[in-house]
Amino acid sequence: MWNQSGSPNSSARAPGYENYTWPEYPEHLFPAPVLAGITVTCILLFVVGILGNLMTMLVVSRFRNMRTTTNLYLSSMAFSDLLIFLCMPLDLFRLWQYRPWNFGDLLCKLFQFVSESCTYSTILNITALSVERYFAVCFPLKAKVVITKGKVKLVILVLWAVSFASAGPIFVLVGVEHENGTNPLDTNECRATEYAIKSGLLTIMVWTSSVFFFLPVFCLTVLYSLIGRKIWRRKRKNMGPNTSIRDKNNKQTVKMLGRILY
Repeated sequence: MWNQSGSPNSSARAPGYENYTWPEYPEHLFPAPVLAGITVTCILLFVVGILGNLMTMLVVSRFRNMRTTTNLYLSSMAFSDLLIFLCMPLDLFRLWQYRPWNFGDLLCKLFQFVSESCTYSTILNITALSVERYFAVCFPLKAKVVITKGKVKLVILVLWAVSFASAGPIFVLVGVEHENGTNPLDTNECRATEYAIKSGLLTIMVWTSSVFFFLPVFCLTVLYSLIGRKIWRRKRKNMGPNTSIRDKNNKQTVKMLGRILY
């Protein structure tokens, strides 16, 4: 019977490989003490992340006065983070036993797709929220007319659609494979496929991921700079107590966006 440790010395073998001497493979990517520390940290993050993001979504959906355009973006990001945290147990399992992968090809593709699309969605939502804050600070009168809850909901749907479409190639790029000349029962891995590597699709996906990171960072840097300059100029003009209150709210918004980003 096949050993649960996934060791190559197990008696159950793929047909036709009974007399082959299999090479030894490590069970873990890291030493056990390191994995234990990572596991404890991940469990804490999992509990806090699940509860925190669920609370955010429930508060925004339950209380009408909390359904501001800003909170709609935050709720969308909370949903994205929630899905990422739900995928964390599989990531943790792979740290302890990265081979063999015993959950099938579909789950391999699906959990990678969810992780990738949620990452894209979070980045796009942060960027869209920053654009909204830029208009709210620099063009407050126009923002009240242009930025409505209905339009923000539509933008969020479009952002999720773009995220899913951008992560779609994951279903071709990732799969369960094993190294040639090895026993699949012991060496199956959820990884980039040989086809993805040889065809260049993996390289294209890496560039896509890079664009999804660096382009928003550039946009956020520009937007934060413009918002900061606008607030600084208003402060120097000293237009009265109402302006002071508005600037204080704007500063809090900028700080909030900074914490979300970093």
